[in-house]
Amino acid sequence: MSIRCRPGMDHPHYDYSPIVERPSLKWPDGARVAVMVIINLEHMEWRPPEGSYQPPSLTAGIVGGSGGTRPFPDYSRFSHREYGHRVGVFRLLAMLKRHNIPATIAMDALTAKHYPYLVRHCLEQGCEIIGHGISASRMITSRMSEDEERRYIKESLEALKKAAGQSPNGWFGPEYGESQRTPSLLAEAGVRYVCDWANDEQPYAMKVSKGQLYALPIAFELDDVNAMFVRTVPITRYVKMVKDTFDVLYKDSAASGRLLVINLRPWFSGQPFRARLLDQAFAHIASRRGVWAATGSRIVDWFRGQDSSRRR
Repeated sequence: MSIRCRPGMDHPHYDYSPIVERPSLKWPDGARVAVMVIINLEHMEWRPPEGSYQPPSLTAGIVGGSGGTRPFPDYSRFSHREYGHRVGVFRLLAMLKRHNIPATIAMDALTAKHYPYLVRHCLEQGCEIIGHGISASRMITSRMSEDEERRYIKESLEALKKAAGQSPNGWFGPEYGESQRTPSLLAEAGVRYVCDWANDEQPYAMKVSKGQLYALPIAFELDDVNAMFVRTVPITRYVKMVKDTFDVLYKDSAASGRLLVINLRPWFSGQPFRARLLDQAFAHIASRRGVWAATGSRIVDWFRGQDSSRRR
C-alpha cells in the first residue's frame, strides 16, 4: 500500500470526517454514551523468538524503572506481569461486574493456549474475547512481509477459536502495532472491528480490500500504562481524568452519541491500590442515566445499522 498525502491524512484507510458534520448517532434506548472496557490478557515471553519486535517500554523493567533491562532471568519483571493472570484479572472483572459493565477481553494466542482456566472463566463471566496477537513480546510492524503478517494473524485467531470455541470478531494489537496492510489482512481473516486507532469519539468504517472492518477508537490518553507508567500520572489524577473524559463526552453527546473505549492491564490496574480507586471512576460512569455499557461486537452491530440508515 503506497503512502501519499490525502485530505486529512497520509493513508487511504478511511475518509476524513469532521464530527460536527456527521448525522446524529443514536445508541440503544436513547443512551448518550456507549462504554467499552477492554482488559488485556497478554503473555510476556521470557525469550521472544529471534527477529520479533517489542518496543523499548516493554523490555524496560517495570519493577526496576524505565532505565533498561536487567540480566536474564529478570524474575521481578516476569512475575510482575504474571500477577495479572493470577490475581489482577479477577479483581478487575469483579469490579466491572459490580457496575454492570461487560468486559471485552483482548487475549493473545499464548494466553489462550497456556491458561485454559482464564478462557473458561472469562466466557463464564459473559465476556467477549477478541484477538490480541501472539504475545506481548511480538508486535506487528512493517518489518514483517505480507505472508509473515498473514500467518501471524491466522495463528492468533486460530488459537482463540480452538480455546474459546469461536473465532473472535474484534482485534486489539499488542502495543497498538500495525503495518500498512493490517486493516485489510484483518478483514480478510474475518475480523469485524479493530481497536488500535485513537482518532475519534465515534465508530467509523475503514476501507479494506475484502470484507468489512470498523474502528472502535480507543481513548489512548487513558491507556493505563501509557498514563500512569510512561507519563507517571498518579492514580488519583488518573481517576479524575477518566471521570472528566466521561463527563465531557456525556455533555457533548446531547447532539450526537459518543463512544468511550478504555483498556486496562490486570497486572497493572489490578493492583489493590489502583483497583480501589478505579472503582470510583466506574461507579461515577455507571451512576449516570443514558450510559450503554457493551462489548465491542454489540457496539459494532448497532453502529452498522445506524451507519447504513444514515448513509441513505
